[in-house]
Amino acid sequence: MPTEIHIAGTAEQVAEDFAQYFADWVEKKPLVTVALSGGSTPKVLFRLWAERYRGRIDWTKVHFFWGDERCVPPDDEESNFKMANGLFLSRVDIPEGNIHRIRGEEEPEAEAKRYAKEITQFVPSRNGLPAFDMILLGMGDDGHTASIFPHQMELLTAEALCAVATHPESGQKRATLTGKVINNAKEVVFLVTGKGKAEKLEEIIEAKDGSGKYPAAHIEPTHGELHWFVDEAAAGRLK
Repeated sequence: MPTEIHIAGTAEQVAEDFAQYFADWVEKKPLVTVALSGGSTPKVLFRLWAERYRGRIDWTKVHFFWGDERCVPPDDEESNFKMANGLFLSRVDIPEGNIHRIRGEEEPEAEAKRYAKEITQFVPSRNGLPAFDMILLGMGDDGHTASIFPHQMELLTAEALCAVATHPESGQKRATLTGKVINNAKEVVFLVTGKGKAEKLEEIIEAKDGSGKYPAAHIEPTHGELHWFVDEAAAGRLK
């Protein structure tokens, strides 16, 4: 499994480096399926895509999905869709049919099943599972990724394509792609920034004892590439 670590000076440069990588990547593809994430670094990325890559990328070739979503309406401030749509999707020339949002306003279990069905309709399969061309991920301070938290490690191996997760502190329900789907992607890209992530990033990248308790440590594409785009603050403890 090829793994590449891309280190930039700042969080903003991480977004810029990935935006350029993505533009070059899309140019070589006829059609791509991409799962987006929420978080602070994607927020910078979305602005970049809208402002500097609006005309440099053929957005009609890209079908956007989400790796996870809070179970809130699409106009709620906590919605990952609202953030992506406000900063990026509504500002570029992308067909409405290319946007596949998780309907956070619906009953969580029913929506997880519906979204799984939508994924199978649009995302080509490999090894009996959907194979996204690219899945973007972040990593929380507790080592969670997508909405797979340390207290729900079973979601890493769940049979369902999309499942309902529960935030360990707020109890908020979320819909998330499961580990098998994430690890079946052709490319998985982590965007990780900030000194607060340095210790866990070191443990995961260097496979230290105990790192297995972090969901992010279990993201290892079975037939694809793994990329970490990180800033110097997050990479400060790496050898």
